[in-house]
This record gives sequence, C-alpha cells and structure tokens, in this order.
Amino acid sequence: MFPIVEKKRLNDAVVWVKLKAPLIARKVQAGQFIMFRLDEFGERVPLTVADYDREAGTITLIFQIVGESTRQFAALEEGDSILDLVGPLGMPTEISEGTKSACVIGGGVGCAIAYPQAKQLHAKGIAVDTIAGFRSKDIVILEDEFRSCSDNLYLCTDDGSYGTKGFVTNVLQQQLESGKKYDVVIAIGPVPMMKFVCQTTKPYDLPTIVSLNPIMVDGTGMCGGCRVTVGGKIRYACVDGPDFDGHQVDFEELMRRNGTYREQEQHVCRLHREGGAQ
Repeated sequence: MFPIVEKKRLNDAVVWVKLKAPLIARKVQAGQFIMFRLDEFGERVPLTVADYDREAGTITLIFQIVGESTRQFAALEEGDSILDLVGPLGMPTEISEGTKSACVIGGGVGCAIAYPQAKQLHAKGIAVDTIAGFRSKDIVILEDEFRSCSDNLYLCTDDGSYGTKGFVTNVLQQQLESGKKYDVVIAIGPVPMMKFVCQTTKPYDLPTIVSLNPIMVDGTGMCGGCRVTVGGKIRYACVDGPDFDGHQVDFEELMRRNGTYREQEQHVCRLHREGGAQ
C-alpha cells in the first residue's frame, strides 16, 4: 500500500498529492511516469511524476479530475492509501550535452509535467524560460514553483484574465522574432498545443521535445495501445517515450487515436448524476 502523506487542491479540477513510495522516489527522473491502481477493482491510470524527494522517499502526482478513477483518487485524504504504484516507467528526458538555454512550455494541467523539466534544467545550470498557458486566471497552477526555477516566466491566458492574453505560441513566436536563442524547446500539454509549438519552432530548426499522452493500458509495451508514429515508424509511448522529437510526430494520427473512446469518456454514471445510490 502507498499512503498519501499530503494532499491539496490546486483548483476546482486539479489535485496535488504526495505519496510515500521510496523505491520509485529512489530511481525516478524527469519525464518518467507511474501507473496507479486505487484498489483491486480499479483501472490502471498513467501519471507523470511531477516531483520527488529521494531522501524522504516520496513522489508527487498532479492530476485533473476527468473520470471515475481520478474522481475516487481525489476523494482520498491524507492517511489513506492506494493499492498499486508501478514505476518509474518510460524513458527519462534526454538533454543534449552542451545545452545552455531552454524554453519549457506547459499548457493547462500539462504544466504539472513541464515543472519537473524546468526544475531539472535549472538545477543543471541551464538558463530556463518558461511559458505557461491556461484558459483563465482561476485555473493557473504552479506559478510560484515555476518562478523558483525559471530565469523568465511568461504566463498567458486565453481570455486575458491573467498575464498576457493569447496562446503560448504567441509568446514563443515573439521571443523567437526578437532574436532570443534557445538550444531546445520542451512542450507539454494538449496535443493541438504541442502541434502548433512544433510548427512555430520548425522554421528556426529549433529542436523541440514533446511528451505524448496516447491511450495507455499496461505501460510496459505489451498491449500496443499507446503506439504513435514518429518519423514514419511505429513507436510506443510507454517504453520508447513519452518524449519524442516533436518535428517527427504524426499529430493528426495521435489526435484521431486519442478520440477513439471520447463518447465513453464523456459518460456520466446515472447514480452520480442523480446524487448517488440511496
């Protein structure tokens, strides 16, 4: 069992939890993920590790409440435990030797994955600009954390309620047009956002890493559900990724595959809709 040692709400739909998991905390690196299962009847759900403390033996997960498993997870409190944590899974993020400057871009809850990237780069002495985008001010997360590991933090909102009005690509384009030089861009968030970031960086021949989030079942390469096409070849996000060269990713295929179960994902249990079982 893996106990929750700390929990807080970052906004109405996003939850931050710290779990005791010493073996995972000892090995995990930025970019890797875990699979959790709440109980013996639960489904396997992948989440990227947002932070870790090797000495304390804890890992931090940040997730959005989007389905039954995350709803149940969000209902747990400090002192409660979950049954299974498997990890670390996937490949750690690889940064080319000699990298001196980077731009880390996060969109929405994808900022939970972007944060450990910015933190790791900053710890290595690499200059980090972070661009974090949200729909509106009320869902902004991790602002203080990003400020602590960024040379420059650019916050933007779709509706202009906080920071710069517009998309992360608008800010990125402005930086590149002004002559700002980056050795690498790391973009993590909704698939369309990552796609347009890659379209923005490609004319500059700017290496761009994206973290992909295809449908995933086991996380160990056996089911094939997380296959993506990168550079014209089939790759598996769980074992070959989740990081890939964004300029080589077939984003159109990824969006089609991610939409396969959209109707089922939007289903609301009648018991929950009516206020629960009597």
